[in-house]
Amino acid sequence: MSRSQAADPVRRRFLGRLLLGASLAPLALLRSSRSQAAELPLLQPSSPAARKLKYVADASQAKAAAKGDSCAGCGLYQGTYGSKQGPCQLFPGKDVLASGWCSSWEPQM
Repeated sequence: MSRSQAADPVRRRFLGRLLLGASLAPLALLRSSRSQAAELPLLQPSSPAARKLKYVADASQAKAAAKGDSCAGCGLYQGTYGSKQGPCQLFPGKDVLASGWCSSWEPQM
């Protein structure tokens, strides 16, 4: 068996998977844009989870926050760039304000 004959099934499998992935990619993008479109309820600073992590809606009101630190610059914040609010990994099912801050703030990588 020559080298080209041995590589032929591998090439076919690769091309088949490539075509399958290319055909499914638009569906994945469509689904993710729909899930991001719905805003979640806003986290209230008075909630037990927010108080536990010392969440404030305005980072300038947090004594422990360094200048310029806010949810928008946190690695746990999942809102889109430039958004006013978005989801946070620490508060599932709730949006936090991009201008907010909590004691678990970590810089984005």
